[in-house]
Amino acid sequence: MTELTKTLELKLVDPNAHKRRKLQETRDAYQQALADAFEAGCTTQTEANDVVVNYDLSGYAKNALKKYVPQLTTTYNADELHDDHPVRFTNEGLRLDHNPQNAIEWYVKIPHHEDYHLWLPAQPNPDQREWLEAVNAGDAEMGERRLFQRDETWYLHVTATRDVEDCSGVADDARTPIGVDIGEASLVTVCHRDENGSPTRPELWADEGKTVRRLRKTYFTATRRLQERGSDRIAESFGDALWNHIDDVFHRVTRDVVEHAESVPNPVLVLEDLTYIRESMDYGEYMNRRLHGWAFAKLHAQIRYKAVETGIPVETVNPRNTSKECHACGEVGYRPKQATFKCTNDGCWMGEYQADVNGAINIADRYLSGESRSREHETDDDSAEDGACLTAPQDSHADGATQQETRGTYAS
Repeated sequence: MTELTKTLELKLVDPNAHKRRKLQETRDAYQQALADAFEAGCTTQTEANDVVVNYDLSGYAKNALKKYVPQLTTTYNADELHDDHPVRFTNEGLRLDHNPQNAIEWYVKIPHHEDYHLWLPAQPNPDQREWLEAVNAGDAEMGERRLFQRDETWYLHVTATRDVEDCSGVADDARTPIGVDIGEASLVTVCHRDENGSPTRPELWADEGKTVRRLRKTYFTATRRLQERGSDRIAESFGDALWNHIDDVFHRVTRDVVEHAESVPNPVLVLEDLTYIRESMDYGEYMNRRLHGWAFAKLHAQIRYKAVETGIPVETVNPRNTSKECHACGEVGYRPKQATFKCTNDGCWMGEYQADVNGAINIADRYLSGESRSREHETDDDSAEDGACLTAPQDSHADGATQQETRGTYAS
């Protein structure tokens, strides 16, 4: 069995003016609480709680904030906040209502504040229907939820984790490990050893790395200038378009990575363990910001779920020194340039090597040496149709029983 985590997207269908106002109030209160807790430099959940406790938010949003703010200030070493943070809720408050006979089958409960929740019709990504049904049936474990607005439309993202069968029947020691290096010069680099132990078929997505660097630089420069001119709405719209472009690059590259793995006999993709990257390795404040700004976790997650869905197993290894050690002799070397690794062992045949490829080989070798460990669970659009009546849950107080009433399509 392999544990797979996926983000499910649901589009909230045509909330009326009242519910749009309530959603906006929730987002505004959350953003203000996040900004105040961040500015206060909260490094513990207790410190964050002292700031957010007085805001008119549900306990699910407050508890998510108490976990998130210390991560921003310690793990991620963030020095500023952006304006597009989604509203996070812990998983305890998630409720789904499913009636397959309705034109819009799904309703979701959105916490507004401590004693009041909103029920809203939702349209899921049709490709994720099986996952959403597994969540509703209790066969997938729900994680954090994120509420955000994009192009005047509200969305809810829900992380879900479930076990999937590894149907390959191939023993671990018979697999070909493909090292996956996520980096700065090349967005992703993959490489494995052939039957003779020689590195073979390296593939680098360096142009995509340049594209993402350019887009991120454009985003930070342009949005700052627009905000200084008071054009916050234009800045938000501009930023959304750029980040959607970056997401497209990520999806294309991670799909290519999995297709590359499918061309290798009995592959296993080997990634660096994010736990070690985030918590154990010290690159200094500047490099930590660069690493996390590059959305390591997002690339990890996309490679992982796309691989597992095609039947390719994924393993993780401790990343310590994978970029510093020579894959030929094991000597610790250095990088005179971002894309170049130089071995300091005079007796080593290698001398200089492409740095990202060297790192990918070292990652693959750690699987061969038995250092891999399976990743543990981290507690990390179609338009709606017209037609039939809906049996929809109505907005209710937190402690009240869920009530049902028949409403027309798009009723809210």
